[in-house]
Amino acid sequence: MAKVIVGMSGGVDSAVAALLMKKAGHDVTGITLRTWEASDGSVSRCCEIDDAREAARILDIPYYTFNCLADFEKHVTGPFIREYVSGRTPNPCIPCNRDVKWARMLQVAKILQADLVATGHYASVVRLANGRFTVKKALHTEKDQSYMLSRLTQQQLAVTLLPLGELSKQEVRQIAAEAGLPVAAKRDSQEICFVPDGDYAGYIEKNADTPVPGEGCFVDADGNVLGKHRGIIRYTVGQRRGLGIAMGHPVFVSRICPERNEVELGDEESLYTRSVQCEELCFMSIPALPESEAVNCKVKVRYHHPPQEASITADGKDRALLLFREGVRAPAPGQTAVFYDENDCVIGCGTITDRIIG
Repeated sequence: MAKVIVGMSGGVDSAVAALLMKKAGHDVTGITLRTWEASDGSVSRCCEIDDAREAARILDIPYYTFNCLADFEKHVTGPFIREYVSGRTPNPCIPCNRDVKWARMLQVAKILQADLVATGHYASVVRLANGRFTVKKALHTEKDQSYMLSRLTQQQLAVTLLPLGELSKQEVRQIAAEAGLPVAAKRDSQEICFVPDGDYAGYIEKNADTPVPGEGCFVDADGNVLGKHRGIIRYTVGQRRGLGIAMGHPVFVSRICPERNEVELGDEESLYTRSVQCEELCFMSIPALPESEAVNCKVKVRYHHPPQEASITADGKDRALLLFREGVRAPAPGQTAVFYDENDCVIGCGTITDRIIG
């Protein structure tokens, strides 16, 4: 029996994770990290305290809440705003997991003298023959969240349990219902937790502490002006809807140029590339890239992207070049590219900085 801290968001997944840890014979304590609160008092779907507390009561486990608002602003919402203003498209859940959720859970575990931490993410932690820890895709890929955990450190992975890795969402809801947990039928959150209405631009305009870029020009690949855009924070690479420009044929955002406050438009073909540059590299299954050889892998360039075959090669300090076997659609600067091996385990990840045309 181990003493386990379970991060409880108030949803069904984390409640079932706590239940399974208790059924396994562990000494379980539930915690909720209060990460974000709107001006009207509403909270993030990741920290709905009332539902989490009720689940802990039914499970008869100790339960505590912790204020992480300052950490969340420092590591998540602040960088999110700055990235969008810079013409990039970040995924805030990835730094949140490493720098807020796991960082604070490990602090709490140390205070409470706990051995392990657990969450309701759909993935598994695996220890490899080389002694390193990695994250493996969930058995049911439609709910897989390994992408979101791709920047966890070896220290964090070494003490992490992910009990939902081999369960489907339907099975999780059934377990919750049989245990009498009121969250059994609670709907999943689909949006970024601190932008529940999906209006990223509105959130950024309201919360940015520096000027937000205003109107500028839509241009084509040759720099010809096509019309006016409403501000680069309203666009991302690959976007077609909401452009507000009629060209007589389908056009997409192919590039964002913050230095000129321009949004480049192109056809579907312009979105594809075989070469992508990455920086801010982080590795799990290996300590680093070999200096003189390519590593074959499958790569996701965004959360809902089906992995594509590629090779990754070191391209300078903390920089790598991804070469895809076939063209990959709309890799967006600021997004995370996650590298998987043939066993669906995370090799590592990097932040997309650019795509090479041609």
